[in-house]
Amino acid sequence: MKWAPNDCQSGDMIRIRLGSIYHYGIFVSEDEVIQFGYPPLPEYKEKNQNITVGAVSIDEFSSGKIVEAAVLDRKEKRRRIPPDETVKIARSKIGTGGYNILHNNCEHFAYECVFGIKKSTQEDYIRSLWQSKLFDNAENS
Repeated sequence: MKWAPNDCQSGDMIRIRLGSIYHYGIFVSEDEVIQFGYPPLPEYKEKNQNITVGAVSIDEFSSGKIVEAAVLDRKEKRRRIPPDETVKIARSKIGTGGYNILHNNCEHFAYECVFGIKKSTQEDYIRSLWQSKLFDNAENS
């Protein structure tokens, strides 16, 4: 999957970059982006005390950052849930909680709405770093 600052369409998976991490959501319209928690920024500290799925405007979602939309390849386009169904799934989750930074975060939420499975490339990357570190330590022992 590639990412580009495109014009967003309803049902698109979108993200913003926050240093070395990303915050994900589902674009519905300029007035509605469905996200799992707010971006981890100081101005949202109180709102992130009880993290749930909610809807915000694109301006609130972006927090002044560049919004990128997922650009799906052919295989991903075949696997994806249709955009109108993606929006229905995302809306059905509004108010749900259970946030876990490793196992149930905003990226897991967005992937589940678009592809029907929970996945986090950020989690996968951290796990690979951890495993390579463990492997390196075992070799050096």
